[in-house]
Amino acid sequence: MIRVVIADDHDLIRGGLKAILDAESDLEVVGEAADGAAAARVAASEQADIVLMDVQMPGADGIEGVRLLGRSRPDARALMLTTFDLDEYIFQALQAGASGFLLKTTPPAELAAAIRASHSGELLFAPSVTRRLVEAYVRRPPVGDGVPPQLAELTERELEVFRVMARGLSNAEIGRDLFLGEATVKTHVTHILAKLRLRDRVQAVVLAYECGLAG
Repeated sequence: MIRVVIADDHDLIRGGLKAILDAESDLEVVGEAADGAAAARVAASEQADIVLMDVQMPGADGIEGVRLLGRSRPDARALMLTTFDLDEYIFQALQAGASGFLLKTTPPAELAAAIRASHSGELLFAPSVTRRLVEAYVRRPPVGDGVPPQLAELTERELEVFRVMARGLSNAEIGRDLFLGEATVKTHVTHILAKLRLRDRVQAVVLAYECGLAG
C-alpha cells in the first residue's frame, strides 16, 4: 500500500484528490495539509511514501514544503501539482528535491499512475514541463566548473548512461539507445546514483543539466 499525503490550501481540491485516490486499491490517503510545513509534519507522523504538494500555498509554500520534507521524512517523495506550467517553479521545486511535476489538469487515471511511478523512483514530468525544463537549461550556463568531483568515480559506460538519463528516458529506452539489456541498464543506474550520492533519477537529471552534461 502506498501512503499518500495531500497538501493544498483549497478544501475542495483536497477532497477531489482524496476521492480519486480512495478509489485505487493500492493507494491510501493518510493525511491532508493546507501548507508546506504542515505537509512535512503530517508526512513524518504518518510515515507517508508520497506527498502530493501544491506549489502555491499561503505561509510555507510547496517548494519550502519539499525542503522541510527532506529533513522530516527523507524517504518520502514529493510530487508537485500546479495549475502553472512556469519555468521558475519547475527549477525551484526540482532543486528543493521534488521527484516529479504534474499539472492539476492531469486525468485521474494518470494521476494514480504517476504516484505509482514516483514511488518506484521513476522520473516524472508532464510532457510540457519536460520540454520547458530542457529548453531553459540549454539556455542557462553551467554552474561552477561543470565537473563535480564525484563524476571521476564513474566508469566510461556509467558516464554514458548518465548523459542519456538526463533526457528522462526509462531503463528500456536507455537500453535501446545504447544497445544494452534493460537489466544491465538498471545495474548501471543503481551504481550511478550511489556513486553520485543522489536519491533518485530526478536528482541525476538536475545534476546533469547543471553541469552542462546534457542538452
